[in-house]
Amino acid sequence: MRGWTIQDAIELYDVHAWGSGFVTVNDGGRVEIRPRGNGGPGIDLYDLTLYLRGRGLHVPLLVRFSDILAARICSLCECFGSAIAEHQFKGRHRAVYPIKVNQQRHVVEEVIDFGRAFDVGLEAGSKPELLAILPIMDNPESLIVCNGYKDREYIEIALLAQKLGRTPIIVMDRFHELELTLQVARELGIRPHIGVRAKLAAKGAGRWVESGGDRSKFGLTADELIETVERLRAEGMLDCLELMHFHVGSQITNIRAIRDAVKEATRFYVGLVEMGAGLKYLDVGGGLGVDYDGSQTNFQSSMNYTNLEYARDVVATVGEACDEKGIAHPDIVTETGRAMVAHHSVLIFNVLGVNQVLPKTAPVAPDPDDHKVVHEIFEAYQSISRKNVIEAYHDAVSAKEEALTLFNLGYVDLRTRGRCERLFWSCCEKILRVVREMDYVPEELEGLERAMADTYYGNFSVFQSAPDHWAVKQLFPTMPIHRLDQRPSRRGVFADLTCDSDGKVDLFIDRRDVKHILELHPLEDVPYYIGIFLVGAYQEILGDLHNLFGDTDAVHVRLGENDRIEIEHLVEGDSVEEVLGYVQYSKAELVERARRAIEIALREKRITVEESARLRRRYEQGLSGYTYLEVEDSDQQMLARSRAAGG
Repeated sequence: MRGWTIQDAIELYDVHAWGSGFVTVNDGGRVEIRPRGNGGPGIDLYDLTLYLRGRGLHVPLLVRFSDILAARICSLCECFGSAIAEHQFKGRHRAVYPIKVNQQRHVVEEVIDFGRAFDVGLEAGSKPELLAILPIMDNPESLIVCNGYKDREYIEIALLAQKLGRTPIIVMDRFHELELTLQVARELGIRPHIGVRAKLAAKGAGRWVESGGDRSKFGLTADELIETVERLRAEGMLDCLELMHFHVGSQITNIRAIRDAVKEATRFYVGLVEMGAGLKYLDVGGGLGVDYDGSQTNFQSSMNYTNLEYARDVVATVGEACDEKGIAHPDIVTETGRAMVAHHSVLIFNVLGVNQVLPKTAPVAPDPDDHKVVHEIFEAYQSISRKNVIEAYHDAVSAKEEALTLFNLGYVDLRTRGRCERLFWSCCEKILRVVREMDYVPEELEGLERAMADTYYGNFSVFQSAPDHWAVKQLFPTMPIHRLDQRPSRRGVFADLTCDSDGKVDLFIDRRDVKHILELHPLEDVPYYIGIFLVGAYQEILGDLHNLFGDTDAVHVRLGENDRIEIEHLVEGDSVEEVLGYVQYSKAELVERARRAIEIALREKRITVEESARLRRRYEQGLSGYTYLEVEDSDQQMLARSRAAGG
C-alpha cells in the first residue's frame, strides 16, 4: 500500500470540487481557508480554532469568513456584468439579498457594506424583516423589495420609507393586497412603487420544485394581472407598476428549468408593458443553486450549471424577448441569497467519544464444550476468502439468527449470545476487508459498510446548526479539519448531543452517489475537530431549540492589512439561562426553588453541608454556562492553544 498524501485527502473529501477555490488542505494536513479564492492567502482552520478557544470561545463554534461573503457578492455581480456586456443588454443588474436566508445582523450589514459598489439591495418577506432592514439600508440606489403577506401597518411603513430616501417596492403577492395598498397610498398622499408577482406554469427543478407552478403559494394569475393593470389605469397610477416578479423555487438544480421559467416570465413582462404598465424591473427571484457535493450535476445537492451560465441565460432570454417586441430592456433583479452566503460559514465541533461496532480483540477459538452455534460462526469466520465471501456471509447471518432464536427460547445464556454477536461482527469485519478490494460489490454486501460504521459522538445539535440535513436530507460537506496527512482508518457517522434518534449526520457527499459513512481517524488524546461547511444559508435561522441546545458561539473573521487575521465580531452563543427564558423559566425562581429543595434535604440529613454548597454552586454556574458540553482541555491542548494565541 503506497503512502498517504495530502492530495489523497483532497480527493477523498472532494475539497476542490465543492470548495469553489475557498477551501483546500495545506502541507500540514489541515484544512486551509482561502478567503479571497485560489492564489490568495490562507488561514489554517485548525490553528484558528485553537486561537479562538484560547480567547474564551467554545465549541461548537460557527466561523463566518467575511472575505468569502464579499468575494461571492462580487463574483455574482460580475457574472451579470459580463453577461450584460456580452449580449449588449441595455438594462442594469440589481442584486437583492433576501434576509430570510440569514437574518443575523452582522451578516446583513456586511452584505450591505460589501454590496455597496454594486447597489445590492435587500428583500423583506415579512413585517419584522422590513422593520429590521429599514434603518440600516442607507443606500438610496439600492432596492428594498417587500414580499410576503401584508397588512395596513406593513404597507404604511413601506410607503413612508420613501420619505427616508429609501426605494421600497411593494410586491402584490396576492390580488387583494392591491386595494389595501391603493387605499393607504391615497391616505398618505404617496405614490407607491408597486410590483406584482406572476404565477407561472413553469416549475423549478430539485427538492423545492413544488414552489412554482399553477398551485404555488404566492402569485397572481394571468387574469389577475390584467385586472391589476386595469385597476391601476382607472386610478391613474399605471406608471406606479414598476416591477414584475416571479419565483420558481430554491436550489434549482437544472439550468433548463431556469431557462423555461425566465422565458415564460418575459412573455408576462412584455404583455404588461404592451398594456401600458410602467415596468422597469424584472425580478427573476431566487433559485440560483450551490454545488454542495461538487458533482456539477442536477442532483438535489448540486447544480448542472455555473453562475456565469445562469447570468448569460437570464440576460439573453430577457433581451431577446424585449428586442422581438421593440421594448426597452428592464433592469434585472435577482434574489440569489443562498448563492451569496452559503460558502462563508463553517461549523466546527469536537468529537466527545466513539462507539465501535467491531470487537476490540481478535476472535478466540471456542472450547469443545461451547454450544455448537458458537462453533458454526467461528467456522464461518475461518472460511472467509475472496472466493466464498457471499457464502461465508450467509453462513454467519444464519448462525447469528439461530443464536438469537435459541436465546429467546432459553436454550443459550446471555454470555453465549454475546459471544455469538462478537464472532458475527468479526466475520463482517473480515468480509468487509475483502469487499473493499472488489471491483464489483454483490448486492447482499452493499450495506455492510454502513452497518459496521462507528458512531462518533459530536458536541453539537443537528437541529440547531444543520436543520436541513435532518429535515430535507440536505448534504453539507463534512470532514476533519486536521490530521489529513494521515490515512483515515475508520468509517463512521456522527451522533449529536440530543436524545433524538434523528439527531445524526449519516449522509455525506460523493461524486457518484450519497455516502452513508465518512472516512475518519481513530481518536487520540487531543481533541478531534470536524467541520461542516457551506452552512451560511438558512441553517442558523431555521435552527431550533431541541433539548434546549441554543445558538452556538459565532465569530466573523477577515484578512486585514498585510493579510493579518482580524476578528471582526465575537457573538456569544446562548446561555442555559437564555434558552430557559425562551420557554418561560425564570432564573431567579429556579434558583430559589433549588435553594428550598437543598434546605429541605439538609434538614432531613440527606445531603451534607459541603455537598449542598457544591450542588448550589454547580447549579448556578450551569444556568450561566453554554448549552453545549464544556469539555476541559488536556495540558497538551492548552499548550497548543497558547502557542496559537501567541502567533
